[in-house]
Amino acid sequence: MAKLTRDFYKKSAILLSKDLLGKIFVRIIDGKKISCRISEVEAYMGILDKAAHSYSGKRTNRTEVMYGEPGFLYVFIIYGMYNCANIVAADVDIPEAVLIRAGVPLEGLDEMALRRYNKTYSLLSKKEKLNLANGPGKLCKAMGIDRTDNGEDLCENITYLEDDGSRPEISVSKRIGIDYAEEAADFLWRFYIKEE
Repeated sequence: MAKLTRDFYKKSAILLSKDLLGKIFVRIIDGKKISCRISEVEAYMGILDKAAHSYSGKRTNRTEVMYGEPGFLYVFIIYGMYNCANIVAADVDIPEAVLIRAGVPLEGLDEMALRRYNKTYSLLSKKEKLNLANGPGKLCKAMGIDRTDNGEDLCENITYLEDDGSRPEISVSKRIGIDYAEEAADFLWRFYIKEE
């Protein structure tokens, strides 16, 4: 499998969102590989997107990574407890990002299960297996991602993406949980792998 390079991320968050579906999201923790196939994402289009943290050019210590090069992690916390992993898109000074909403676990299943449920994968119920990484906070917990990973370079060897040639069929809808974003709440910028 080929590890994705910086050039892959140099596109608008909408285009990157579609291209991320089916890619393998990898973490190496304590020498162990944990991975999942990205199955759901949302595009946040920066300065003109009322749902984006960088809307109207807002620039803070938290959002600064979005103004840098593409291919870095932007991690923030919601509801005071759930980490959300985003991938910086576009280019320097164009603060767009893609939220990784869900993934299908592939490798390191026991490590993921222990983080989420404090038991090994074989002991999980069918429902627990389905819920292992099927939301942004769940995915981060399973993959061991928190705010200390904010600004991590996805072109290095700890957290990165791989391409195994998967090209899934894509479904589109409104983004989730952004009712405050006025007209932006209706933009069809959520992309997910169409279930067969």
